[in-house]
Amino acid sequence: MNDRKPVIAVLGGTGHEGGGLARRWARAGYPVVLGSRDAARAAEKAAELPGDASGADNLEAASRGEVVVLAVPWSAQIATLKSVAAALAGKILIDVTVPLVPPKVSRVQLPPEDSAVVAAQTLLGPEVKVVSAFQNISAHVLADDAASVDCDVLVCGDDDAAREVVVKLAEAAGMRAFHAGPLANSVAAEALTSVLIFLNRRHKVPGSGIRITGLTGHS
Repeated sequence: MNDRKPVIAVLGGTGHEGGGLARRWARAGYPVVLGSRDAARAAEKAAELPGDASGADNLEAASRGEVVVLAVPWSAQIATLKSVAAALAGKILIDVTVPLVPPKVSRVQLPPEDSAVVAAQTLLGPEVKVVSAFQNISAHVLADDAASVDCDVLVCGDDDAAREVVVKLAEAAGMRAFHAGPLANSVAAEALTSVLIFLNRRHKVPGSGIRITGLTGHS
């Protein structure tokens, strides 16, 4: 049986969300490449991770990754994708983008395409299997090695096999994940992030989340 784990490249891996995801996959035994506009900073942050972790600029990281994760602010999403598009053909791209518009990040403000991740798929074309996931997971929780993730992951994508890869990666990082339908459904997860930010502020908690009831395991 081949149990080799794929190389995961995390673009925006020096940020809180990307860094937290990378840390959890590195702890689970996955080779991880942190991508950043600053390769030196990526290497510095990678040195803080357990296991097989390295740093590179975004294009090199995307080239080395077998699965690529985009975890940059919405304002940098499209520019980052354009800069690495040539390295993404034939791969799964997990897009964590949430269309937050500072300073009103607790207010839902969706893009003209309705979903930021749908916009990514339109830009990259069918050669890249874009999957939406992890938008509702608190970066504070991801960065805490002792914390369990008390929030389910909604995984949306137009390719069932690609969605299943992401479900398994979520589980490897200590989360419960569910197939949540086609990529168009990612609008729900993207909008929900602003709702959760509002709840966090209103109730003075660091990371509220969602749970899917009536289901066990993943589906």
